[in-house]
Amino acid sequence: MPDRVGLTGEAAELLRRLTTRHGPLMFHQSGGCCDGSSPMCFPDGDFLTSDADVHLGDLDIGLARPVPFWMSASQFAYWSHTHLTVDVVPGRGSGFSVEAPEGVRFLIRSRLFTDAEAEALQPR
Repeated sequence: MPDRVGLTGEAAELLRRLTTRHGPLMFHQSGGCCDGSSPMCFPDGDFLTSDADVHLGDLDIGLARPVPFWMSASQFAYWSHTHLTVDVVPGRGSGFSVEAPEGVRFLIRSRLFTDAEAEALQPR
């Protein structure tokens, strides 16, 4: 089964540092206004998910606990045909995401699934 979400080495390194500082983390991407279309990183449990959210997968950062990645179901309807990669770039993102004080921000890079990946992701 192909992964729906992954991350770059730079993003994994930042997540390890942030986990040391904040404890277990999670991502949520809402697609809302302001920086809502960027992936937001929170201490795990600080953002409450519900049936209106889709768990895309867990990001392995080389620690005991991976970082779960959630997306609003309405946003997932637009992104369901793509593989998402969490990356980090210089600049200031949202003040709500834990990386904001670091002078960097998380962003999503995407690519279309191959035909084989898309087929493997279809419900059976």
